[in-house]
Amino acid sequence: MLVKRQGPSLAWARRALLSAMDEGVGAVLLGVRGDVAHYAVDVSSLAEPERELGLSEVAEFCDIRAAAAQLPAEECAIVAQARAMIDWHDTHRFCPRCGAATASAQGGAMRVCTSCKAEHFPRVNPVAIMLVTRGERCLLGRQAVWPRGMYSTLAGFIEPGETIEEAVAREVMEEAGISVAGVRYTSSQPWPFPSALMIGCVAEATSDHIVVDPAELEDAQWFDRQTVARACRGETEAEELFLPPPMAIGRTLIDDWVAGPPSGGPRAASDG
Repeated sequence: MLVKRQGPSLAWARRALLSAMDEGVGAVLLGVRGDVAHYAVDVSSLAEPERELGLSEVAEFCDIRAAAAQLPAEECAIVAQARAMIDWHDTHRFCPRCGAATASAQGGAMRVCTSCKAEHFPRVNPVAIMLVTRGERCLLGRQAVWPRGMYSTLAGFIEPGETIEEAVAREVMEEAGISVAGVRYTSSQPWPFPSALMIGCVAEATSDHIVVDPAELEDAQWFDRQTVARACRGETEAEELFLPPPMAIGRTLIDDWVAGPPSGGPRAASDG
């Protein structure tokens, strides 16, 4: 992703700068703003993209996850769209129906088979991500590849034929051996790694004995509200608990729970 050196914001290269790219590289139309068309282009074939595109003095390419944490929400959405579309085009160069090559069409909004003429469109993969609570505790898990001490909400892909509620219950039981009820949708977030839609939910545990599936998680624990609140404020040591960055929907679910009233306590009346 290209960002300005003067500050964390997207930088757009003019079409003339892309003359360093191979002629066969396609561009994906992201949209039009102020009568100017904006495209996403994969520059991974360039060894030194800043230098080869003549941008070294004004911008640099950086990791999407790191930069997205500092970008405004509108620019994060553009980044998510660009990353997901580039990945989709890269992995759908051949027709799943007949195996022939496909070609980009309609500005990259679809691909068409050059042989059987089948039309193919981008897809997103629905993922249920959930914060499970029981009284003044919440259930958090960690994967072995994560940094030491990092825990987050549980998550998993929604399978064909499942409702969101069923997926939440299945994933929590599979990963941690906990049964849940009262599943409720709260929010969503596109996650272009490579092309997921995170569907945020909360659920109430009806059991509390954790049985971790080692194929899914390295560990899962109940954390009390005070400990999680301290972790949200950065007051815990890494070995004790640290959480995902604020840009992640898992962190949003955690922050909302910490900021809410104690379980069973009164909720503030609505102004309406």
